[in-house]
Amino acid sequence: MKRFTGVVAVLLGALLLAGCSVPGDSSSSDSGGSATAPGLAEPGTVNPGSIEPGGSTGEITSTQRDVITTGMVSITVDDPIASVQDAVTITEQAGGRVDSRTENPATDNQPASANLTLRIPSDELDRTLAELKQLGTVNFVSLNASDITQQTQDLDARITSLQTSVDRLLALMVEATTTADLIAVENALSQRQSDLEGLQAQRDYLSDQVDFSTITLDLYSTGTVAPGTPDGFWDALAAGWNALVTALGIAIVGIGFALPWLLALGLVTAIVYLVIRLARKRHPAA
Repeated sequence: MKRFTGVVAVLLGALLLAGCSVPGDSSSSDSGGSATAPGLAEPGTVNPGSIEPGGSTGEITSTQRDVITTGMVSITVDDPIASVQDAVTITEQAGGRVDSRTENPATDNQPASANLTLRIPSDELDRTLAELKQLGTVNFVSLNASDITQQTQDLDARITSLQTSVDRLLALMVEATTTADLIAVENALSQRQSDLEGLQAQRDYLSDQVDFSTITLDLYSTGTVAPGTPDGFWDALAAGWNALVTALGIAIVGIGFALPWLLALGLVTAIVYLVIRLARKRHPAA
């Protein structure tokens, strides 16, 4: 009985010292002044040999990488609103989902456009992007990969350590013989379970980010996005000719707009000139 009460007292002392630590904060595990109950590992620490070979020991192997892929895709289509459903169908057929969807129908002041946030399975990303590109003319594609392997392996190690602590506290609870001892173990167990659930929530979020790439898809109407750089001589020649025709058209419109003002200005100038000439004839210089 005295031995068990002593274990509980030591355990409560360890919890008081570690109670202000936050799951994921390495400072609590690096401190050398905190006490630990016999057989209980501090949250965030790993006892030697507690991780099986090939597990989350902090060593990153070349075949086990956790990578979060994000990207942006811009496509010009004939009808952005109709193309939204095509993009949704392509994504869902790949096993993905749509997290957000915005449609902007055409008005007198702006052409139609649409924006979608797609979550695509990472192993289906290349094939899905290839299908999305078939919706129209691709303006640009930008992808970014972030390796979080070290972070996920650290979380796995901390989760394993906390789970071990929870299991040992459950065993101590069974051995409790007094109400005071039982309450002390329950309080310690509640804190450890809360920390464990927090780490598991972080791990689940990261797993979702790794398993599903996040792609922002922008759909624009034809003519609202400038075309990209020509790839060859003939493409450049065609682009130059189109630019020339467009410039001439704009110039003609500008001349047509300015012509009435030029005629009015010329008429006023002529009248002023005639008035000056008549004045000079009536009052010749002495």
